[in-house]
Amino acid sequence: MYKCFATISRGLENLLVNELQTLGANNVNPVKAGALFDANLDTIMQINLKSRVASRILIQVAFGNYQNENDIYDLTQTVKWDNWFSHYNKIKVSTSAINSPLKSLEFITLKVKDSICDYFMAKYNSRPDVNKYSPDMRIYNFLTNNTATIYLDTSGEALFKRGYRQNKLEAPIKENLAAALIQLTNWNWQTPFYDPMCGSGTIAIEAVSIGLNIAPGLSREFAFEKFIHFEKNTWQKQKNLAKNAIDYSRKIQIYASDINNNAIVIAKDNAYSMKFNNYIKFESGDFINKKAPATNGILLTNPPYGIRLEEQHHLAEFYPKLATHLKNNYANWLCYFFTADFRLPKLMRLKPSLKTPLFNGALECRLFEFKMVKGSNR
Repeated sequence: MYKCFATISRGLENLLVNELQTLGANNVNPVKAGALFDANLDTIMQINLKSRVASRILIQVAFGNYQNENDIYDLTQTVKWDNWFSHYNKIKVSTSAINSPLKSLEFITLKVKDSICDYFMAKYNSRPDVNKYSPDMRIYNFLTNNTATIYLDTSGEALFKRGYRQNKLEAPIKENLAAALIQLTNWNWQTPFYDPMCGSGTIAIEAVSIGLNIAPGLSREFAFEKFIHFEKNTWQKQKNLAKNAIDYSRKIQIYASDINNNAIVIAKDNAYSMKFNNYIKFESGDFINKKAPATNGILLTNPPYGIRLEEQHHLAEFYPKLATHLKNNYANWLCYFFTADFRLPKLMRLKPSLKTPLFNGALECRLFEFKMVKGSNR
């Protein structure tokens, strides 16, 4: 068993805990922006393959107290790095800290990198190359006021990179955040699902993946595949089981639209890359002019935030029209809006039945739920 850490967007920690437990992790405990847990390598591979909400899965390889940079160098030297990867691999080291008294995180990063390279030089007279852009292995060093934890990343590219987003618009939400939002609505595949401001299609595509039970990691590679003791046969069995669990026979009803014609072109391309184009009904046009695609269902969207002043004025005019449209056309629907614009309920004159605090990167947001009743929701 290894001590591990899974990272996630803030506000989604409990969702992550439930998922990790379902996927076989032990002793799972939420912490800010993640969860600590124990797992063997087989379970770590399974989590990377099937997690919809985690960002990275890290293995703790060292932990100790420190007073200065040399202590962290020495702690890094205690790791048997050649049990994990080869001196032929390319590495990248990153450091983050909370309340550390040390002045330069860049210098700490350099000390950890030097310690790893010195370890390999002493044993093999050769050292890994450093590559910040396409490393084989990522090493993370996390400092508190007096402790240092060194992690080895098992994921490689962040887990939200599913491999399907060929094109994207400005500031799309990440795939794992989209999947988490869908799960927070308690949507199931038998219920119609609609994103009326779909952008590059991320929410709708994640809904298809959830609806058909497609493991999100099936179309990508992971860092653990380059570990020294990587069990290729075990990994292939896990992927085969995941493929056999897909149910393409499900009659899912997923709809997506956007006022931006270019967004629909991009969304269709992204869906096509996953062969999902037959599972999503795309339309261009203004949502205000669109009738509900079914008598009931789940509506989930990430509307514009209105960061600039002129956008805020526009949204202040748009929200009341949006509310009227929902009341007149979406009775019996549960409607969810993920936004950083906290004015939304007040300007819509609708009372949210739920409001969940979440983050999109560093941006504080809310997921507002409205149970639509024709004519009024106050």
